[in-house]
Amino acid sequence: MIYIFDIDGTLTPSRNKMDKQFQELFKNFISVYRVWLISGSDHTKTIEQIGVDIWRGVEKAYQCSGNQLFKKGSLIRSSDWEIPIQTKGCLEKFLKESEYPHRYGNHIETRPGMVNFSIVGRQCTQEQREEYFKWDNEYQERIKFAQELRERYKFLDAVVGGEISIDIYPRGKDKGQIIEELDDKFTFFGDKLSPGGNDYPIKSASQLKGLKGNEFHHVKSWKDTRNLLTSIMQQDAGIV
Repeated sequence: MIYIFDIDGTLTPSRNKMDKQFQELFKNFISVYRVWLISGSDHTKTIEQIGVDIWRGVEKAYQCSGNQLFKKGSLIRSSDWEIPIQTKGCLEKFLKESEYPHRYGNHIETRPGMVNFSIVGRQCTQEQREEYFKWDNEYQERIKFAQELRERYKFLDAVVGGEISIDIYPRGKDKGQIIEELDDKFTFFGDKLSPGGNDYPIKSASQLKGLKGNEFHHVKSWKDTRNLLTSIMQQDAGIV
């Protein structure tokens, strides 16, 4: 069995560091079980959140929605895709026309194999992030932008990621691409497993491939993940 984890909202609060006690529990978990990580973020951001010991300690760390792969800290492969100029122009138009009133910088972030787009901007504070997240939950701006991008550019996919952004990449180069590299049954933990979320392609790709016997845990926070892992470790130890 391979245990696969999203990062933001699954192992950590969104764009924040891992809880210290959970960090110790997770270190114990990865010392016993096969563990993969997959995040829309680059490896630098992931290490900031979970620590270098965990990042190097897992079997595989897929960054940038699977477009970059590290094994035990060593880079194995990385995509060199760049967003087309016309698509970038469309994002700049979205940025200009959005009804959300605040902008804090770093709105179009290029990552290996993908682009992360945010109206409020990745330089916002945690409080500003939460303000936008609350506003977006009411007005559904990110869902609408992502849908428009998918309809306008058939060769691209766009999904809601984290609390403030949209992940954009070539169609098929989403988190679901890691399904092709699985050599065992797996259990996945993610907070964006509904259609339109950036974890959903893993579930969809698994279903399309006809894989059986796998589990998907749609968690609401890292605390849900912690509780699930505690239960798994206790059951395997014969405690419950």
